[in-house]
Amino acid sequence: MQQAGRRRLVKVVVDGDDGVGLDEVAEVSRAVSAVLDEHDAVLGGPYTLEVTSPGTDRPLTRPRHWRRARLRLVKVRPHEGPEFVGRVGAAGEDEVEMLVDGALRAVRYADVAKAVVEVEFKQPPVAEMAMLEGRASGTEEDAR
Repeated sequence: MQQAGRRRLVKVVVDGDDGVGLDEVAEVSRAVSAVLDEHDAVLGGPYTLEVTSPGTDRPLTRPRHWRRARLRLVKVRPHEGPEFVGRVGAAGEDEVEMLVDGALRAVRYADVAKAVVEVEFKQPPVAEMAMLEGRASGTEEDAR
């Protein structure tokens, strides 16, 4: 919460494994607004409520962030070694599978210093998507 002129700004960030849509943001906005209106003495005056979702520039720091970035292009700066860009596949609790330079590679979260989603202005290559989608289904036939 912060001051915005004579009003207080209450900012709520809504997140989920599969991202969030406008319906979820609206639902959260109505629920939070109702609670704040019931307890208006807590804020001590007028307020502005802002409900939003995290931006694409937010670093991927938790497994759920990686799950939400599935099939997206991500720039990774490891603790050791050169920076690389790859497409996100299946994300587990300790590591994520990425397609880097045409090869599948397991990347441990503990080895990542920073990772952010790269904004793409065109459709991803069909071959890359098929390779990652096939791996997610778990069948050898699909992985080819």
